[in-house]
Amino acid sequence: MAHLRNSCYGEITPSVHSNVSIAGGGGVCMMSNTWKEEQHPSFITFISSFLRANSFRLNFVPISPDLIFNCGGLSVAFIFITNWDCHDTSPIFGRVQKLKGQFANLYVVVTLPTKEQKDSFGSSYFKYGMEFGRPIFVPVQDLEMGFEKIVKIAHARGVCKRQDIVSKLKDERERSVQGMDIFLKVVTSIPGIDNHDANALNQAIGSIEAIAKASKEFILESTDLSTDKAETITRFFRDPKFYLGPKII
Repeated sequence: MAHLRNSCYGEITPSVHSNVSIAGGGGVCMMSNTWKEEQHPSFITFISSFLRANSFRLNFVPISPDLIFNCGGLSVAFIFITNWDCHDTSPIFGRVQKLKGQFANLYVVVTLPTKEQKDSFGSSYFKYGMEFGRPIFVPVQDLEMGFEKIVKIAHARGVCKRQDIVSKLKDERERSVQGMDIFLKVVTSIPGIDNHDANALNQAIGSIEAIAKASKEFILESTDLSTDKAETITRFFRDPKFYLGPKII
């Protein structure tokens, strides 16, 4: 890979991490046009290859962060500082402060291969009053390692989002099953009404409240219940002597 220049430490040749891949990767990476123009073409080539190998689609767009990943329905924004200038850190932290208010999921990845840069970053971090973890800063040794970290973070956040969605769907299914169990117990407590009748009422009319308000004629029109059963249901919900008779579990 061609040499890449950094203002603080001259020329470097980043190590190659081409064997790194993200299991079950995939998603969209949006890259800032401005940020792209500031990078060496060989680094953009590496990024494109790495994303393609991990099933990510790359788009170049006019965005404020350097990169935005969408994985599993979650958007994660990144500031990727590939050229840490030890003598001009104010614009960097000013940009961080601005973007952290615009993006709920923001990370700042910083390449710091020298001790001078690490010291500069540490002193600047406290000088500009960064709140720990808001956003999260990720120092790295070289450019390629930094981009791989970015992809891994985006992928991990996407996996967590998907797991959260799956967990919520599972909870909703469990609540739905529990609700249906209660519905069946209540409706089948009506004399002469069985599970088939209860399911028919649920599909055609809906909730217990809706069934309680339904007329005999509407029940007959909407379901295959007999006239006697439709009459029993309307009496059950309208006649206190009747509905207090059966035991509702």
